[in-house]
Amino acid sequence: MSQRGLLIVLSGPSGVGKGTVRKALFENKDTAYEYSISMTTRQMREGEVDGVDYFFRSRKEFEALITAGKMLEHAEYVGNYYGTPLDYVNKTLDEGKDVFLEIEVQGAMKVKEKMPDGIFIFLTPPDFSELKARIIGRGTDDMAVINERMVVAKSEVEMMRHYDYAVVNDKVELAVDRIKKIIESEHYKVSHVIDYYEKMLEEM
Repeated sequence: MSQRGLLIVLSGPSGVGKGTVRKALFENKDTAYEYSISMTTRQMREGEVDGVDYFFRSRKEFEALITAGKMLEHAEYVGNYYGTPLDYVNKTLDEGKDVFLEIEVQGAMKVKEKMPDGIFIFLTPPDFSELKARIIGRGTDDMAVINERMVVAKSEVEMMRHYDYAVVNDKVELAVDRIKKIIESEHYKVSHVIDYYEKMLEEM
């Protein structure tokens, strides 16, 4: 009898470094989570790979999946859809594997409605000036989009109260270590293992 895996949700404001931290986490040889790749309608950035960083789909394709009920969550952010395929997540959790999602704040709140027993981690910037510098440093957006992202980021930080943990991304390696410690401790919570032992007692 295997325990159902943990659903781990990492999100935070645009530009905080979610993708960088997630990549560093999965490059760590001790990481044993399954990464659930998100789907998006935004344009692929230089260096990104379809099916690795995101599933890149057209708006029409994405909306067809929404209509078919095939998304765990989806949100529209700065003119593009982002979402998480549902079937993969449930199948992997049922196999006893932890599933790691890196998604936008809007999407995380929708996941929380459907799977409130997930572990919700909010990645924070050291401060807002650093956040703006990181967004500018990408070199992918003009100033109008950057300013729009900053307005959205401030509203997203206000959503932190709905998360279980807050991890500051001052240094990537430190953020990775903090996240790993959170997930390890969650595996020892009675609420995660109690069903397993209750079923074992029933079978005795």
